Amino acid sequence: MILVTLYMIIAGVIVSIAALVGTFLVGRDVSRQMKQYEEQGDTPEDELARSLDYEKTSLKVNIKRLTWIYIVLGLVVLFVSIGIAYYG
Repeated sequence: MILVTLYMIIAGVIVSIAALVGTFLVGRDVSRQMKQYEEQGDTPEDELARSLDYEKTSLKVNIKRLTWIYIVLGLVVLFVSIGIAYYG
């Protein structure tokens, strides 16, 4: 029984680390895109258009990625908690 609990805790830790890495990758992608926009340095109208486009794409792509990452993390933590309560 202790071995099952240990495996569940290890699985929870691994998924938590994966969620942290996924969040870091999404943030790095956003930072890279912002740096690219700063290097282009166009007119204020172009910057406004890029800003509006970024807001739309960020909501469609980045928020969905982060939502799925944390849904999976939440489910794994829930299953690990139930498993520990049942087997522990």
